[in-house]
Amino acid sequence: MRLDKYLWCIRLFKTRSLATDAVKREQVRINDRIVKASAEVKVGDVIALRVPPVWRSWEIVAIPASRVGAKLVPDHITERTSFADLEKLEIARLAKAQHRSPGEGRPTKRDRRDLERFSQE
Repeated sequence: MRLDKYLWCIRLFKTRSLATDAVKREQVRINDRIVKASAEVKVGDVIALRVPPVWRSWEIVAIPASRVGAKLVPDHITERTSFADLEKLEIARLAKAQHRSPGEGRPTKRDRRDLERFSQE
């Protein structure tokens, strides 16, 4: 199966074109090699995906026939990312969320509820 199709099938990307773009930007590797979107994947390969600030990695356990449901994804890949890298990723996510200025971007659920309370008064 093609790499871009596999990434879409196991729900690492929302669309196949997003998966293809990530491969073109060299954010995806197979067995620590930069490859094209048309590269064939097989059972036992290790896929690494750049999620700043770390590289997340998974080992291919099975090849699906088509896109799988979210609950079936663990049957096809296993996480190989180190615990330290996952902690780094969580810290970066929390830091990014903490620096959101009020009124910037899309309102959160809390912001929306505050607006509804204010308009009802």
